[in-house]
Amino acid sequence: MYEITMDLVTDWINTVKEVLNKSGYALEDGLSHEEIALRYFLHSQPEDVAEALAADTMRKLREMEEIIISHMDSTIVPDIRTRTRYEGNAFHFSWVYNEGEHIIELNSEYRIPL
Repeated sequence: MYEITMDLVTDWINTVKEVLNKSGYALEDGLSHEEIALRYFLHSQPEDVAEALAADTMRKLREMEEIIISHMDSTIVPDIRTRTRYEGNAFHFSWVYNEGEHIIELNSEYRIPL
């Protein structure tokens, strides 16, 4: 079968931490992913909107992981093989922001725009 590595939430959180750090806003240690997401959105939104955006973002990222896993055999692997000629069975999916949100499979450099 496949060896799948994927933690889209942590990928997104690491990007958020980097963005906040570069803007001069240091986060204290020990915050949960949900708390970090909330703090990120509080920079630009009122609290009620920030709470909803943080929850929606976490839900969306977790749903994307489920979708990728559930469609590996039927769609993802055949498309990776066709587009990239990657023949391995180890897949490492990562969330990135590069002129928009994407999920990249790092072994094949397969890109899924979001």
